[in-house]
Amino acid sequence: MVAIGYTLMTEQRDPRSLVTDGALAERAGFDFAACSDHYFPWLREQGHAPYAWAVLGAVAAGTERMGLMSYVTCPTFRYHPAVVAQKAATVAQMSGGRFLLGLGSGENLNEHVVGRGWPPVNVRHEMFGEALIIIRQLLDGESVSFVGEHYRTDSARLHDLPETRVPLGVAVSGTQGVGLFGASADAMIAVQPDRGLVRHFDAVTGMDLPKIGQQPICWDPDRDEAIRRAHEQFRWFGGGWKVNAELPGPAGFAAATRFVRPEDVAEAIPCGPDTARHVEALRPWAQAGYSHVALVQIGGESQPEFLEYARDELLPALRREYGGVPEHWLTAA
Repeated sequence: MVAIGYTLMTEQRDPRSLVTDGALAERAGFDFAACSDHYFPWLREQGHAPYAWAVLGAVAAGTERMGLMSYVTCPTFRYHPAVVAQKAATVAQMSGGRFLLGLGSGENLNEHVVGRGWPPVNVRHEMFGEALIIIRQLLDGESVSFVGEHYRTDSARLHDLPETRVPLGVAVSGTQGVGLFGASADAMIAVQPDRGLVRHFDAVTGMDLPKIGQQPICWDPDRDEAIRRAHEQFRWFGGGWKVNAELPGPAGFAAATRFVRPEDVAEAIPCGPDTARHVEALRPWAQAGYSHVALVQIGGESQPEFLEYARDELLPALRREYGGVPEHWLTAA
């Protein structure tokens, strides 16, 4: 079984619309919603970047069943890890325990804004490791006084916790990340359907925990329009994670992707009205052993129409191919 999610993509939608989209996604039948946490859009054409945690709180209050997660929050630059733990506990309490805190080591695009620079990846990993220690202890209800190389906390404690502990999802891009952070995770998050990564994560954790991926699609009744929109707003994906993590702003992504053609995007992302192509896009994830996949519908203004299509056609087709509705959104496997 694969649980099917919907991405609240803050880079392409204003905050009020995101909250409306979240409610519509639950009514459409999605198992969970994954909310991106950006300070900038990838490209100026996307046009938005509201505060993800305000959106998550509003969606939590406006839904009843659907799981929620951050996809993903960096707890090391814009936010101190103690504050991330407080935000996660609050959203989990507001949602009745439906929230998973997705964490990652971040991108220059979003984190440089606080003026602390962008250190090399080994330093970012050190910071992320310390942040995970602080966040886990706070979510366990402990009083945390921590002195590390990068962070300090002084008698920090959360006074509003959900009935069940907030699970942590950790974003990894390779076996090194799994080795460093897998033991701290309750779920794995990745951007590629990599079977080897799944096996390594299972070996490190010794358990069959959720593995969460994300798949972009661009549904539109007109395939040519879908390709045009996907190229305009999503050509940034072609650089790969190692490049994308280093670029400082939308202008850098525009320059790095100036030679990406519409046909290149259409080859990598299913575009148009063909439901079979959108269903098939999830097959590599299922075959690699992922239990959860969040769809990204490219194009902000297309969301209401897409959610109607998902309710009537796409989700029923995905259920037939990859399994029914899980009892709890984090139990699909």
